[in-house]
Amino acid sequence: MLKRKATKFIKKWVESKNKKCLIVQGARQTGKTYIVERFAEENYDEYVEINFKQMPSAMDIFSGDLTVDNMVMAMRFRFPEKKIIPGKTMIFFDEIQECQEAITSLKFWAIDNRFDVIASGSLLGIDYKRASSYPVGYVDYLKMYGIDFEEFLWGMGISDDMIKNLHGYLETKSVIPEVINSQMMNYYRQYIAIGGMPEVVQKYIDTKDFRQVDRIQGSLLQGYLYDIAHYATSEEKVKAEKCYLSLAKQLLDKENHKFQYKEVEHGGRAQKYFSSIEWLLRADMVHLCKLVTDVRFDLDDYSRDDFFRAYTTDLSLLMAMKDFSLKQRIVENTITGNSKGGIFECAIADALYKKGYQLYFYKNETTRKEIDVIIQKDGKVVPIEVKSGNTRANSLKALIKKNKDISFGYKFVDGNIGVSEDGIITLPLYMVAFI
Repeated sequence: MLKRKATKFIKKWVESKNKKCLIVQGARQTGKTYIVERFAEENYDEYVEINFKQMPSAMDIFSGDLTVDNMVMAMRFRFPEKKIIPGKTMIFFDEIQECQEAITSLKFWAIDNRFDVIASGSLLGIDYKRASSYPVGYVDYLKMYGIDFEEFLWGMGISDDMIKNLHGYLETKSVIPEVINSQMMNYYRQYIAIGGMPEVVQKYIDTKDFRQVDRIQGSLLQGYLYDIAHYATSEEKVKAEKCYLSLAKQLLDKENHKFQYKEVEHGGRAQKYFSSIEWLLRADMVHLCKLVTDVRFDLDDYSRDDFFRAYTTDLSLLMAMKDFSLKQRIVENTITGNSKGGIFECAIADALYKKGYQLYFYKNETTRKEIDVIIQKDGKVVPIEVKSGNTRANSLKALIKKNKDISFGYKFVDGNIGVSEDGIITLPLYMVAFI
C-alpha cells in the first residue's frame, strides 16, 4: 500500500468536532477512491460504499425525502448485510457527480452529524448533464493530486530518518554529501520519467520495468481522452483533445513554453480554442501558469488570462504523450536541448502545483528578463528559476536587486545547495519537494 499524505488530512477531518461532509476532489486515477477505502477499512467497524457509475440503480436511495433516517433505511434495504450504526460507520459516495440528489443530500448528512460521510468523483467541475452545485457551508474539501516526490521516496523504501536529514540540509542550507545528493538525483530522474499516478508508481515499485510503466501511462492517457470524448460538449470534444495532446510539443519541443494555439493547429487562434483550455482546466486535466506584468503582491492583480503555460496535472500523462526513449534519456541523464530544460521546468511546476500553489511567470520583452516560475507564500513573492545545469541566474539576480520587497529567490539546479549574497538560494532539483 502506497503511503499518502492525504491519509493524515482525512484523520484530522474525522477527529474534528462538528465536522461537515468531506468532498475529495482531483483528477481521475490520482488515488481518491483507494485512499478512502483503505482508511475506512482500517478505522471503522462498518463501511458503506456507493459508486454511482458502477451501481446507478442506487440513485433510488435519494429519490424520496432526503432525511437521514429515510436514506439510512433505504441503504439498509439495499445492503442488508451492513450494520449502519451511528458513530461507527463511514458512508462513501464515489463518482457522486453522477447523482445530483446525492450531492444535495450532503447538507442533511452534515446537519444530522451522526455519520461520517465522504464523497468523491472526477470531473466535478464539468456541467455536462446537470447543475453540479454543492451545499456550500456544509462540506469540507480535500484536493487529491498524484504522488509527489516525497511519497515516491516512501514507496521506494527510503527511511523517514533519511528524509528528515534532507529536510535538515534544507533548513540549515548545508551542502549535501555528494553520495546522498547523487542518489537523490537518480531517484528524482526515475520519478520524473514515471510520474506520480499511483498505478504507475506501484507498477514501477513492483517490477522496476519501464516498459510496463510505459503501457500503464499510455492506458491512463487513453482514459483521459475517453473522458474528453464522453463528457465534453460536441463543440469541444475534438478541440479539447487537440489542445491536450499538444502539451508535450508546447512544453518539451520549443524553447518558448508559452501555450501557442498555432501548435494545436496550423493557423489556430485563441478565439477558436480558448474555451477548450477552460474545459480542460475545469476537468482537472491541466493547470495553468499565467504571465504577470509586475512582480508585486498580489500577483493575481497583474496576471494575464490570455498569456499562459499549460501543464498536465501529473508527469505520468506528459510522459505518455512522448516516445518511450524520452524516459530512457531522462533516467540515463542523457537528455539534451530544449527537452532537458523543459522537462525540469515541468517537474518543478508539477511539484509546486501538488503543494497547492498558484503558478505565475514573468517575461519582459524589452529587458529580455524572464523568471520561470513565481509563487506567493505568506504574503511575499518568491521568484524561481530552473536550470538544467548550474548556470548563472542573471534574471533572478536582477529581479531581487530591483525589487526591495523580494528578499530571496530559489534556483533549482542539477547540483548542490548554496546561498549567494544576492539572495539566491540554490537547491538540487528534488529539494522542491521539501520547501
